[in-house]
Amino acid sequence: MPEEELFKTEERTTRTEIAEALRDAAAQIESGDVRLASGADEQTVTLPETPRFEVELERLTDSETGEQRYELEYEIRWTE
Repeated sequence: MPEEELFKTEERTTRTEIAEALRDAAAQIESGDVRLASGADEQTVTLPETPRFEVELERLTDSETGEQRYELEYEIRWTE
């Protein structure tokens, strides 16, 4: 199944700003309508009552440098 990326943003920011964004996202998720915006890019989506929720923590190691980095992901999935 081909992927179609509808919205993506990535930036370095503080833990406090991340927590604020997650609190805002939580309120939108609870209401059922989520608005994503960055500059001129904007998407709005309605979530079903019972989507699938996944939390994933990964440790990745760069094969050339041996440097380790971590990824913490919160993912909400559903089908239409």
